[in-house]
Amino acid sequence: MINQNINIGLLGFGTVGGGVAAVLAKNAAAINARAGCNLRIKAALVRDPAKIRGAAGTPLTTEAADILRDDDVHIVAELMGGVEPARTYVLEALRRKKSVVTANKDLLALHAEEIFRVAGENGQDVYFEGAVAGGIPIIAAIRASLTANDISSVMGIINGTTNYILTAMTEQGREFAAVLREAQELGYAESDPTADVAGLDAARKLAILATLAFHTQVSLTDVYVEGITDITASDISYARELGCVIKLLAIARKTEEGVEARVHPALLPERHPLATVRDVFNAVYVVGDALGESMFYGRGAGALPTASAVLSDIIQVARNRNTGGQGRLGLDADRRLPIKPARDYRSSYYIRLKVKDEPRVFASLASFFAEADISFASIIQKPRQGGNAEIVLMTHPCRESQLEQALTSMRAYSKLDKIYNKIRVLHD
Repeated sequence: MINQNINIGLLGFGTVGGGVAAVLAKNAAAINARAGCNLRIKAALVRDPAKIRGAAGTPLTTEAADILRDDDVHIVAELMGGVEPARTYVLEALRRKKSVVTANKDLLALHAEEIFRVAGENGQDVYFEGAVAGGIPIIAAIRASLTANDISSVMGIINGTTNYILTAMTEQGREFAAVLREAQELGYAESDPTADVAGLDAARKLAILATLAFHTQVSLTDVYVEGITDITASDISYARELGCVIKLLAIARKTEEGVEARVHPALLPERHPLATVRDVFNAVYVVGDALGESMFYGRGAGALPTASAVLSDIIQVARNRNTGGQGRLGLDADRRLPIKPARDYRSSYYIRLKVKDEPRVFASLASFFAEADISFASIIQKPRQGGNAEIVLMTHPCRESQLEQALTSMRAYSKLDKIYNKIRVLHD
């Protein structure tokens, strides 16, 4: 029989906080048995209790101090989002000897070093499975299950909004703006979707993953970011013609020149495991020296998937308390590897452009690339329309700086009408 009670304070009772309460109530017997104690939500911080629905049995408060300064609250689950006041509350909780579970990617991407330092000074746990890929247990996998591996790369689709948009564009031939409106109507995209479609949400998550995988601090400012706002139905059609799909990828690699951390659209071969990840699903593809290749797949957001991750962390913290210890693995960033500059990234490229359909034009284009020491893997030219030709160039791998040299020469060329897009190509 379980006699010990461990009390939880929720900082935030929105989508995820409500999901945590619902899952805990539904599966209480099994969760308590696994935790080895009775887990109870003692209070949840909200802005306006009158607006809260479905909070039966959950005491509500509008004062963070009611949770942070209550000695009977043992675990604080920070589910507010944003940086402040979440950072202030988390640090106070740790200093008051309360362990913390958070699903806040923004907070960790910017302040992880400080948070884990304060946790260590006060002998407390910080767990954050829900911060990166919702219900996918990728943090636990990297922190524990794959810890014997020297991980060389982590790559994934870690934003459900953009994956839903690109899936609909691919399968229905629709343009970005129309699908974005649909995603907003369905609740998959925020009214201000910038963080998702500009790649910022994925960049914050990648900073956390890269830090864990390579044991070196990778901050948000170290991540190169491009979004999907310039992807068109034409680009997706050309990608299909080339045997590829377009995905927004978060890529972290450990190379001899340093750590690459980048988020951008990419042409991905249809046979690649990540190419089949559709709609709002997420997946993370990890390569380690002992395990080889592995992929983790599931729902990357939503009330119940994220609540699942948060509660799994709470259970682990409770187990640690029961045994009189902590699982303070932290970020384990004991190395200081250099960050590879974006200009030194190597990739093949898809370039779609429109030029005057006149003699020697293609020879001039080829010369711009030859001067930058870039060769072509393939060329697609569509039938002439109105005296212009649309051309898609696929290059062999080159450095970003080489490509920019070629594009700078092209932009000054009088026969160039427009460069529609430049997208990186990921090979197997």
